[in-house]
Amino acid sequence: MTQAPVLRLIFLVLLFSVSVEAQETEPYSPYVGQDFPNNVYFGDTHLHTSLSFDAYGDGNTTKDPEAAYRFAKGEQIEGHDGVPVRMSRPLDFIVIADHAEYMGVVQGVSLANEDLMATEDGARWSKMASEGGILEVFGEMVNDGATNSRRDISKDFERTVWQGVGTIADSYNDPGNFTAFIGYEYSSLPEGDNLHRIVIFADSADKTNRVLPFTLFDSQNPEHLWAYMQNYENKTGGSVLAIPHNGNLSAGQMFALDDLDGKPLTKDYAERRMRWEPLVETTQIKGDSEAHPVLSPEDEFADFETWDLGNLIVTKRTTPELMRHEYSRSALKLGLAQLQKLGANPFKFGMIGATDSHTSFSNAEEDNYLGKYAVASPSPERWYKKFPPLTIPGVLDQFAEWESAQSGYAGVWATENTREAIFDAMMRKEVYSTTGPRMTVRFFGGWNYTLEDAARHNFAAIGYSKGVPMGGDLTSAPGDKAPTFMVATLKDPDGANLDRIQIVKGWLDGDGELHEKVYDVVWAGNREPGQDGKLPAVGNTVDLKTATYSNSIGTVQLSTTWRDPKFDPTEKAFYYVRVLEIPTPRWTAFDEVRFGIKMDEEVTRILQERAYSSPIWYTP
Repeated sequence: MTQAPVLRLIFLVLLFSVSVEAQETEPYSPYVGQDFPNNVYFGDTHLHTSLSFDAYGDGNTTKDPEAAYRFAKGEQIEGHDGVPVRMSRPLDFIVIADHAEYMGVVQGVSLANEDLMATEDGARWSKMASEGGILEVFGEMVNDGATNSRRDISKDFERTVWQGVGTIADSYNDPGNFTAFIGYEYSSLPEGDNLHRIVIFADSADKTNRVLPFTLFDSQNPEHLWAYMQNYENKTGGSVLAIPHNGNLSAGQMFALDDLDGKPLTKDYAERRMRWEPLVETTQIKGDSEAHPVLSPEDEFADFETWDLGNLIVTKRTTPELMRHEYSRSALKLGLAQLQKLGANPFKFGMIGATDSHTSFSNAEEDNYLGKYAVASPSPERWYKKFPPLTIPGVLDQFAEWESAQSGYAGVWATENTREAIFDAMMRKEVYSTTGPRMTVRFFGGWNYTLEDAARHNFAAIGYSKGVPMGGDLTSAPGDKAPTFMVATLKDPDGANLDRIQIVKGWLDGDGELHEKVYDVVWAGNREPGQDGKLPAVGNTVDLKTATYSNSIGTVQLSTTWRDPKFDPTEKAFYYVRVLEIPTPRWTAFDEVRFGIKMDEEVTRILQERAYSSPIWYTP
């Protein structure tokens, strides 16, 4: 071999070695090391089964947690009326949140459970049940909750039921495919005011079995629930959070500026509430609590699935002043004022939706309304049935079944479908609320986003690299810059087109006054705002004679970058996204067509489904 070929061979070997080394230190793939959440998962964080005393008393006597898990995973099962039922699509995760109070007891007395029969009340209830008085048993339990009167129920029975809850959740938890959280509902109800919380554990049964659920019989004060949660984490090394029930039935108590003892909130209270309650349930069966037209008179979309008669059992009437402490948008504003006063924000929460269904069925499709209680299973008569039962003393009025909303779900941005990843997303508030449709919503805030960024294929990577996602914080405005927000939405592939994206701003001015404004930032079609600043309606294709609509209006996807035109760097503020679909038939419209009936004129038949992101806060 001559010298030239040998030198050429040595050169090629060295070149290949350098190339391999470069590939090892500088990967070709731009996605190596990417660790931000790039998957959205949809789930229900508030579902009841036959273990809940009220669900059982209202007819759900056979659908246990296993039936609920099978349904949530997309299986067809038998409904309460014997007819097969199924969801349109499986969920990604679920929290079966049966009431902690008397969990499994009504079912137990019906079956004459030995542990219950060994107690005086249990034996008496079992006798009542055997003689056909199960509704009387249910009535006594309702009264116990209202009067905070705890019965002598066997601890062995309570422990057995609770351990069964953990065992069945662990058996259905399938990391990467389906997440089943262990949880329950703490049902505080002082004077009938709804202060319920959903308690969610990140852990498996080997840890949750070391405690029993904290109930209203232990204390009606949510602060004592937080102490229980702290003790749980100290004892087990696990993790737990609580999600307040939507506040519209709390008679002004859910976001009150005094604690349950009537004392003004403190910085310590605010910090503990932020720690243990990172989210709030903003929409569900018992109405939508994002906003109210009395509180937001300039918001044309504030009146949506509104429940505002009074507290949970309607023994108190609501008032505009009470509403200020019930609705999420108002609470977010109150939180800014509390931050100014206390140095901590007690109402710094993200927003999610849930069903609060008591049927074991976690569906939220309008054309598949199975009722939220077994007694409201599909029938021509169900629309005018009343809630709550007339047997509750002091009831001032009742809600009709047609007022029940089909909402809702939580959308969660997580790295994978596991308990750990979804729980972490909830803690950092990278979540959003939907009234049922599974639309995709991304929302980022920063100082340097451009309109071109919103159109790029790597939208999320730009969002994280230049700013913070929903649930995040902006501080210290650079120079005279106003914050920019980047938002993108994609319609539910099986649902309606999109109408518009709005950004809702709330702020505290230099005089201590609270304000809000809703901005239309991007919309479908060639519409232009009128002289009053209002964007014309997208149109309406709903045919009530057939309960159908057409996606001939609206659009599949919307995205934009928006800069706050009224930004003051000295003022505390929050921003969140509201996405609206085009009008579609409500479940009541589907019932009219299917059963050939005519409901009263006051019944709502058309709605615009929506999503609410968690806020991004600006603090000087």
